[in-house]
Amino acid sequence: MTDMTLVGPWVRRFLMEHLIGERNLTRNTQASYRDALVLMLPFAAAHVGLPIERLSLEHLSPELIRSFLLYLEQQRECSVATRNQRLAAIHAFAHFIGERSPEHLSWCSKIRAVPFKKTSRPIMSYLDKPEMDTLLDTPNSTTKQGMRDYALLLFLYNTGARADEAARVTVNDLNFDSSSSVSISGKRGKIRICPLWDLTANTLQSLIAGRKDGQQVFLNCRDQAITRFGVNAIVKRYVLKASKKVSSLSSKRVSTHTIRHTTAVHLLRAGVDINTIRAWLGHVSLDTTNIYAEVDLEMKAKALAHCEIFTPEESTKHWNDQPDLMAFLKAL
Repeated sequence: MTDMTLVGPWVRRFLMEHLIGERNLTRNTQASYRDALVLMLPFAAAHVGLPIERLSLEHLSPELIRSFLLYLEQQRECSVATRNQRLAAIHAFAHFIGERSPEHLSWCSKIRAVPFKKTSRPIMSYLDKPEMDTLLDTPNSTTKQGMRDYALLLFLYNTGARADEAARVTVNDLNFDSSSSVSISGKRGKIRICPLWDLTANTLQSLIAGRKDGQQVFLNCRDQAITRFGVNAIVKRYVLKASKKVSSLSSKRVSTHTIRHTTAVHLLRAGVDINTIRAWLGHVSLDTTNIYAEVDLEMKAKALAHCEIFTPEESTKHWNDQPDLMAFLKAL
């Protein structure tokens, strides 16, 4: 009979039965929860001096969890956001056990009482147009690899796709009819259709020439489907090269997600309404998309240029010249 005080049996049920069978969470979420346990369990085993398979739930005390979170921040140099993400996985694990084992409710409540650390949201980074143009000009399109890298960077800029979304795009997802577009599978399996510029469509048509319908669009040097890690590596490699031409890139931490932010900000500057940008990027809520309006300094500068600044005398004259408004204010 399985000893339900041991951690091991609960881990398997949590990862296999709960996350996949009951919740059907996305692969990335499953991997995130799994990675949190992969980090925590060896730390706990070393802390109490037992093999992992002998760990019991009582060994996972709130004090041990706090030590683990401190280890993440100080030794692994994780950000507060990452620390909180790992803690969220531990909370979910404890909640899962508490629901199925009433005798462990006290332990569950103590673990879930370990608080998240407050953190400020970092200022979102994006590339200005000259920086993005330089990045796109960096690959050598005369070579097979350079052509793929240029097509990938252009695709990311056109669609605002995440790294894993770009990696999963297949030839079947592309449509080159009168209005070129691509079907992108986003978070939680949500599908969105994104239009392609003529330049992007022509570049992708050249890249996939001779490919079968089910093949991925972006392949690695061994002609296998590229991974999201490969996508991120390509972006970082060309950012490093482009920074030698545009010095401002050296001071920015640029990733695939930075290009996604860049797409949104440039669409906003081009006059595209915020709801269209939300659908373009696959955001569920407008609140997420509104962040781009908050960080766009160029639009704020244009708004400031339209503001009139009055001296005290001019201000009095300005308001006195609007009798209807003044009468309304006096009536209050």
